[in-house]
Amino acid sequence: MQQKPMNRWFVVLGAILVQLCLGAIYAWSAFTDKLTAAPFLFSKTQTQMIFSVGLASFAVVMALIAGRWQKKAGSRIVALTGGLVLGIGYVLAGLAGKSFWGILIGIGLLGGAGIGLGYVCPIATCVKWFPDKKGLITGLAVAGFGFGALVWIKLTSGFVFGPIDLTPGWHGLYGSGWTVNQVFILYGILFAALVGLGSMGLIDPPQGWTPPGWQQTRASTATSLGAVDLSVGQMVRTGAFWGLFLCFMVGATAGLMVIGIIKLFGTEALARSGISPQQAGIISGTAMGLFYSLLNGLGRIIWGSISDKLGRKYSIALMCLLQGVTMLAFYYLATSEWGLYLAAAVIGFNFGGNFALFPAATADFFGNKNVGSNYPWVFLAYGVGGIIGPILGGMMGDAKAWNMAFLPAGCACLVSCAIALTLTPPRHTA
Repeated sequence: MQQKPMNRWFVVLGAILVQLCLGAIYAWSAFTDKLTAAPFLFSKTQTQMIFSVGLASFAVVMALIAGRWQKKAGSRIVALTGGLVLGIGYVLAGLAGKSFWGILIGIGLLGGAGIGLGYVCPIATCVKWFPDKKGLITGLAVAGFGFGALVWIKLTSGFVFGPIDLTPGWHGLYGSGWTVNQVFILYGILFAALVGLGSMGLIDPPQGWTPPGWQQTRASTATSLGAVDLSVGQMVRTGAFWGLFLCFMVGATAGLMVIGIIKLFGTEALARSGISPQQAGIISGTAMGLFYSLLNGLGRIIWGSISDKLGRKYSIALMCLLQGVTMLAFYYLATSEWGLYLAAAVIGFNFGGNFALFPAATADFFGNKNVGSNYPWVFLAYGVGGIIGPILGGMMGDAKAWNMAFLPAGCACLVSCAIALTLTPPRHTA
């Protein structure tokens, strides 16, 4: 007789709270304008180097440490540790003054490491509780990551969305006189506290537990339900792993490039249409804070749900196709306010889909049991994309050749669409 478990939706609430804080890495555009101005005077490339180090640290720590540690110690302790490391990193960056290296180490190296420790924990726990809804639940589990950027960006500037002002008279932390360093310290304290709270809900189901009735309704194809469990060593020797890796790398390159430079690029693109720099800055902030971040979060839920019906590989292919077309048109769309909003929304929506589709595909292809240790290795693709995308965007921005970043990324997305259509689940190897 199975032990009566807790309500599995409480696990989802804890997962979302953790991810809301970890998503702060996508709020980096809230700081780039400030860091390129006095007293920091960082170049565009330097701002993107900090972002890239954070993304790379995130992916490497997740693969080399978090996956194995989570499997041994459980999600709660690993997520809690991640929140503490993330918080300490931001506090140290705040105490570093205008030092480029201090901020890079604090937010890039330590902040990214904290996110890497925490990120896999909600996914690994939720997949065990919801083997019947892997696409939807991985989307929900990581939706907070996308929505979190909206919260942390708007806290700095006020919750203004076009003509709608939800905080009249309050213009965010910056408008209240907070400096960048002070915001770093505040965010660090909040991240540590909130991740600690959310981690309390990350508890595995009882041994052998399955959702009522699910065992009897399994499809005959075991691999489609994650019943074939491959180890990391077995997984990396399959073509499916490398296909997923390449598709994820390209999707991450495109999405992370836009996250890192949308405020800088959007302001310049809108100025070409005669919009004042001040108004262009507001529009670009809204494009990132509302349209990109909101659709990033929704994309994780919607793409996850779509993939439960359409299948993972066809969903990945469709997502890559839409992303490729939009990236090719991004340079031209961004010269108008609503064009920038549209492009940001579509790119954010598709980018968010990566974080529902690839963990679900990892569980499908290589097994539910080992998803906590297998997915971090697939996720290394995100780290590679995090180095290529933002730095390429920053370099092309400094060179005043933005389109030379967007066109290659768009073409690569179209190629990855074709690769996705070739994906097939591997057979079990002893």
